[in-house]
Amino acid sequence: MNKHDLVIIGGGAGGLVVASVAAQLGLDVVLIEKEASLGGDCLHHGCVPSKTLIHSARVASLMRQAERYGLPACEPEIDLAQVNRHVRDVIGRIQVHDDPERFRGYGCEVLFGAARFTGPHEVEVAGQRVHGRRIVIATGSLPFVPPLPGLNKVPFLTNLDIFSLQALPRHLLVLGGGPIGVEMAQAFARLGSRVTLIERESHLLAHEDPELTALLTDAMRDEGIDVLTGSQAASVSGNESHVSLILDDGQTITGDRLLVASGRRPNVDGLALDAAGVVFDERGIHVDRRMRTSRRHIYALGDVTGPYPFTHMAEYQAGIVISNAVFRFPKKADYRVVPWVTYTDPELARVGITEQQARAQGLDVEVLRFDFADVDRAIVESATRGRYKLVVRKGRVLGASILGPHAGELIHEIALAMQTRATIGDISATIHAYPTLAQAHRRVVNTLYGKKLFGKGTRRLVRWINRLLP
Repeated sequence: MNKHDLVIIGGGAGGLVVASVAAQLGLDVVLIEKEASLGGDCLHHGCVPSKTLIHSARVASLMRQAERYGLPACEPEIDLAQVNRHVRDVIGRIQVHDDPERFRGYGCEVLFGAARFTGPHEVEVAGQRVHGRRIVIATGSLPFVPPLPGLNKVPFLTNLDIFSLQALPRHLLVLGGGPIGVEMAQAFARLGSRVTLIERESHLLAHEDPELTALLTDAMRDEGIDVLTGSQAASVSGNESHVSLILDDGQTITGDRLLVASGRRPNVDGLALDAAGVVFDERGIHVDRRMRTSRRHIYALGDVTGPYPFTHMAEYQAGIVISNAVFRFPKKADYRVVPWVTYTDPELARVGITEQQARAQGLDVEVLRFDFADVDRAIVESATRGRYKLVVRKGRVLGASILGPHAGELIHEIALAMQTRATIGDISATIHAYPTLAQAHRRVVNTLYGKKLFGKGTRRLVRWINRLLP
């Protein structure tokens, strides 16, 4: 049995980054992927197909609303099979970057099959045993399917198969108001489905600022989506063409397809982690800030470790693993500034803490607000729905929540400000081109300075200066 420097289990974003760098640096690397192709959930069932579908749905929505822009409106004829062919074409274009031959060209051995630990340094794949001096687990996550009575007897969709639908649901029931649920609810409504979204918490996107999620909920309802918050499914029944959800209040909701979007769970199935002595629980594999598991030579990164199920976080953590496992230079993960985005329309982006989290921590903060209805570029583009909230303490940003057009792009200026410990004065003093949505950064900050500038004390000072000085 050959002994390798590094064995990587999982060919998603994080695993591919580690494999690429380690192999090009001359290490003997083996990359193992369970599925038939590299790229992971993000490429095949997550980020890429969902954002492609969302964009197609947005185009359909704009066609209906063209009169707002001085153009003739029309009702698009939606062929979901054709839309999903476009989704697959986009996946194929990006898949080129994850071609196994590219990694083999770096000197990385690529094996396909389910990996299973047979010891602390050994895994078995496709009947072959592979020994690794160090091992990286990057197996991602899977849809969480709740223990809902009757669900195991009803055909339902998850993110694994919704992008292969050939016919548009007449009435799509969405169970779960997290990012996947709200994104798909809005996308399918815009493509022409009637949609009912059921969320057990009091507001959608439970980890986000409720003031902004309330505005987003209003926007979704205005598009015809039935949003039921504070409602929990008690049981489900149905068949291939009919689904009935009975809620805990006795209400029955019926549709023809059901999307289960109740969250994610770490993908540790079949890994036999106990054989390697790796500690894990329902939240994921336990790691320290150097991404080491309970076995110091075994590292884990990405969704399988729990709290941040984002591709950009897997890529960041891959850099931490490379530093520790490849260069043997101790480096710790820093989660102080982690931006994320929910790709609804308007988008909802966040970095740092919310107003509610700051209050819960007993922090004395100032909360600044500015509406996109007062941003000229948003007015130009008829995209004025949304609000910007900035949480500030002693002149520095603790967090930002942005609901508005291109919020996912806008959030990065605040992420950079937080990372570099810039002050809100630095943001205010930075020249922002006009007319851009980015002007919202200065406008929200200047709501604080405006109060001080035009206060009674400043007015008295200005009068005094103008009387004394020529």
